[in-house]
Amino acid sequence: MALRNHPAKYSAFGLVRRGLRKTNWPRVWREPDWKSSYDVIIIGGGVHGLATAYYLAANHGITNVAVLDKAYLGSGGSGRNTAIVRSNYLTPEGVAFYDRSLDLYNTMSVDLNLNVMFSERGHMTLAHTDSALRTMNWRAEVNKLQKIDSSVIGPDEIKKLAPSLDVSTNTRYPILGALYHPPGGTIRHDAVVWGYARGADAQGVDLHQKTEVLDILCEGGDGADGKGAGATVTGVRTRRGDISAPIVVNCTAGWASTIAGMAGVRLPITTHPLQAAVTEPVKAFLPTVVVSGSLHVYVSQTDRGELVFGASVDPVATYNMGGTLEFTEELAGHVLELMPGISKMRLLRQWAGLCDMTPDYSPVMGPTPVEGFYVDVGWGTYGFKAGPVSGEQMAACVANRATPDLIKPFELSRFTEGELVGEKGAAAVGH
Repeated sequence: MALRNHPAKYSAFGLVRRGLRKTNWPRVWREPDWKSSYDVIIIGGGVHGLATAYYLAANHGITNVAVLDKAYLGSGGSGRNTAIVRSNYLTPEGVAFYDRSLDLYNTMSVDLNLNVMFSERGHMTLAHTDSALRTMNWRAEVNKLQKIDSSVIGPDEIKKLAPSLDVSTNTRYPILGALYHPPGGTIRHDAVVWGYARGADAQGVDLHQKTEVLDILCEGGDGADGKGAGATVTGVRTRRGDISAPIVVNCTAGWASTIAGMAGVRLPITTHPLQAAVTEPVKAFLPTVVVSGSLHVYVSQTDRGELVFGASVDPVATYNMGGTLEFTEELAGHVLELMPGISKMRLLRQWAGLCDMTPDYSPVMGPTPVEGFYVDVGWGTYGFKAGPVSGEQMAACVANRATPDLIKPFELSRFTEGELVGEKGAAAVGH
C-alpha cells in the first residue's frame, strides 16, 4: 500500500505521533512470580542459558524451567562480544558443531520471529608466515572434508575482497594468503538474546533477573558437605530464597568454575579478560571480517559504519573488565599495519568481557559426576558463535538424559581420559 495514500497513518511523522501516544507498551517478556520448585533451573541469562531454556520448551515440551541471572539478561559475555559467527574450525568435532550453529543462525529470524540482523559477509583469516599459511591449508582441507565452504586465497584476491588491506611485500608482516570462509559474518548479539528470551517466555519459561545464585544444594556426595562425586542436586540457594529442582544447568561465563565449585565439581578453567573497541561510524569500506592471528587482532564493520576491533585474551587471569591503555596502543599499532588508511579514525570506546579458557580451547558440555548437575561452559573467546547449537544440544542432553553425539567430544571426562579436542589453532584469536 503506497504511503502517499495514507499520509497520516504511514508517514514518519504519523508513526512518531502514534508512538508518543502509546503509554502501555507490553513487555517483551514477563516478570514471573517466584516459585519454590522447577523441573530445571538454568544459571546464566545469556545466549546459552536462554537458548537451552527455549529448546527445552520448544523441542521437548519441558516448560517448568527457570533461568536465573544475577544481573539482567545478556549482561555478561552475550552483551560484550563482537558478534562474529563462522564454522571454519580446525578439528572435525569443532567444525561439525559450529556448522550446526551457523545453520541455526541462518534461520533464526524466521524461527524466533525477530530480525536478528544476520549478515553473511565472509570471514578471512590472514597468514603472514609460511607456517601460518601451512596451518590455513590444513584448516581448509579439514573444512572441505566436512563440506564447509572454506579455501586458501592469495594476496590478489584478498585485495579484491578487502581493498583497504595493505598486501604489499614491503610491510613488517606481509600478507601471504588467507583462509576465506564465505558463510561467516556478523549478527546482532542483543537481538539474539531478546529473541531467545521472548521465545522462551512465550513457551512458559520463567526468566528471573537480578537473582544471584549463592549455592548449589546437593546431598549424598563424597565430600564432607555432601557434595562432589556421587552427590545428587536438589536445588539452588539464591538471594531471594531457595528453589528446589532435580536438574541444574550451569550456563555461566566468567564464573563457570565458581558455580561448578558450589556443587563440588572442579573444572580445568582459568578466566581471562578479552578486550574490544569500536570507532566512530564512517562510510562502509570493509565488506568482510578480517582476522590476523599473528598480529592478534580482528576487525569488522557494523551496519552503522563503526569498526569493531578485538584481540586475544589478556595474558593474566583476572576478573577485571576495565579497558587498558596497553590494549589500545597495541591494537591500534597492529590494525594500522594491516590498514594504514584508517589512521585518522577516532576510537570511541572500549570494553572487556570474561573468557573461561580450557587447556584444549574447547568447551566443557554435558553431565558431571554430580547427578542432575550439567555444564555448558569453558567457551573461551567463541561462545557467542555456539549459542544456538549449545542450547539445542544441551536441551536434548537434559531431556533425554543422554549426551548427544554432537557434544560427546566435549564432555568433562575427556580431561582424565586424554581425549582432548585441540582447537587453539582455530580459536586463539580466530574470531
